[in-house]
Amino acid sequence: MIAYSPLREYIPGYTSTNIRRQMVSLNLMSDSLKTELNNRDRYLQNIKNIIEGQPIDTISTKVIQSVATQDEMNVERILEDSLLREQVEAEEKFNFFGSTNDNEQSIEKLVFFVPVKGLVTQSFNLDENHYGVDVVTKENELIKSSLNGVVVFSSWTSETGHVIAVQHENNLLSLYKHNSVLLKEQGERVEAGEAIAIIGNSGKWSSGPHLHFELWHNNKPVDPEKYILF
Repeated sequence: MIAYSPLREYIPGYTSTNIRRQMVSLNLMSDSLKTELNNRDRYLQNIKNIIEGQPIDTISTKVIQSVATQDEMNVERILEDSLLREQVEAEEKFNFFGSTNDNEQSIEKLVFFVPVKGLVTQSFNLDENHYGVDVVTKENELIKSSLNGVVVFSSWTSETGHVIAVQHENNLLSLYKHNSVLLKEQGERVEAGEAIAIIGNSGKWSSGPHLHFELWHNNKPVDPEKYILF
């Protein structure tokens, strides 16, 4: 009788019920963290591949549909769930990038700041693997962020020289290559029109002082000239 009652926790060799619950909870949490870290690593690797001109790895998302319909499900709402939902919704109000849903703003409705005014010497061309535009302007001209965002890459590569990448909302990523000086570091928040670099001629793929500017939307390159007048 003791072995099948809560009193068994006081007998050496029996595990506490609370400890077993904590073990299950920690196991589920570790699985979720592992999945999140793997997705983040793949995302950062994609950014690196974009900068280096390598093919990207599309992250596939499997949608599992339940056999039971909503009318057939009998879900009882408890107080803890309601409080958690209110907490998450309150945090989403201050989320920089907002939630990713069907109501997110279309890229066609965004107002882009011109990174630099100049002459476009080479346009966007997928057939030639040229995923951006080359803009020539005067020496020591400031390069500005096209939208509000967060710097996710700010470093040197042998091919494209000093490169800075800014992550924006709506799954937008802007890239600025061949700079002479980088004015922002990784992790910094920037505003649209804020100076982030100085035009240059760095990297072995550069043939003269210019800005190579790219726009990526949902891991696909888009023509910047459709949205920005350089």
